[in-house]
Amino acid sequence: MNLYQHFRKEEHAFIDQVLEWKQTVENQYSPKLTDFLDPREQEIVKQVIGTNGEILVDFFGGKDGLERKRALLYPTYFEPNEDDYHLAFFEVKYPVKFVTVDHRKVLGSLMSLGLKRTKFGDILTQDEQIQIVVANEIADYVRMNLTAVGKATISLSEINSTDLLEVNEEWTEQTVTVSSLRLDVVLSSILNLSRQKVQVLIENGLVKVNWKKIEQTSFECKETDVLSVRGYGRSKLHSIEGKTKKEKWRIIVGRQK
Repeated sequence: MNLYQHFRKEEHAFIDQVLEWKQTVENQYSPKLTDFLDPREQEIVKQVIGTNGEILVDFFGGKDGLERKRALLYPTYFEPNEDDYHLAFFEVKYPVKFVTVDHRKVLGSLMSLGLKRTKFGDILTQDEQIQIVVANEIADYVRMNLTAVGKATISLSEINSTDLLEVNEEWTEQTVTVSSLRLDVVLSSILNLSRQKVQVLIENGLVKVNWKKIEQTSFECKETDVLSVRGYGRSKLHSIEGKTKKEKWRIIVGRQK
């Protein structure tokens, strides 16, 4: 059976990467730790590695419920623990009475340091509290260089994984009908926006599918796709139920509260 037939064409290069990781573990008979992966990449790794072979895989991003995680591929003899994922955790300290610091500003500041997005995990926010998860190998660099977020002067305080904020995601489910599974059509129905408005959002790079920017309005959605639109939150295509008598697709979607 052709492994690639179950995935979109744009995911094939990542599958090749996963197969290389697997081969490395088989050849060296020792664990292989990846950078941070988004949930779609984690799902691909799970499917490629499987659960019954000589190579196993686990994921960890700091605590249960976090989105971005490092993968650890390892031979069956190996028993992984949290230390094997080489993570560091920081709390952002800043003058909360005078400035506002949010997820997007922290993300932009980290990227402006020349860091790849794959080198840090979730950015957790709750009221004025902000925490970040990073790979150990860049922790010292981040501590020394992340001294400002926007116009706010900040400092970083290292914390333990047990100090990380709780993650509470709530989703509401709804059933909608759409004339096609095109991205613009699906989002128009879910968000209750005109198709023209959605097309502008897509073309302006404000829409992601499975954590990857998509700028083609005709992109075809599939089951389990996670759709995010800047300013409108996140949706998930739980299932495609088939066609109605009027030849429309009935889909079940979740909207994040």
